[in-house]
This record gives sequence, structure tokens and C-alpha cells, in this order.
Amino acid sequence: MTLTLNGKSLKVAENLNAHDLIVQLGYENQRIALEVNKAIIPKSKHAEFTLSEGDVCEIIKAVGGG
Repeated sequence: MTLTLNGKSLKVAENLNAHDLIVQLGYENQRIALEVNKAIIPKSKHAEFTLSEGDVCEIIKAVGGG
């Protein structure tokens, strides 16, 4: 299936959940926020949140600083 991720088209496996997408992209164990179709998906829901064809996703990585 095809998603839009951070403004770019991305082909991924069918029935992919949010956790698997994060792992596939190399963001596992990093401080990120995931937004799907303009809704924030809490980390506690990533494993059960199944992505669908055409979803628009944004991954924002937290950056520390002062």
C-alpha cells in the first residue's frame, strides 16, 4: 500500500501497524511523535494502530537543546 510520510510517497506492506512503520524507518527507541491524518497517535497505541492505504503520516523527532 502507499502512504504519504512527511510529504513523500512511501510504499509499505499491507496491514502495517504504526509500531512496525517506526521500526522499519529506524525510529525505534527514539523520541518521536507520530501523526496520522492530523491525529496524534500515542506511543501506547502504536502496536494496535493499523495504517491504511492513503494515510497521511508525519513523524516528528524531538530535539533537545537549551
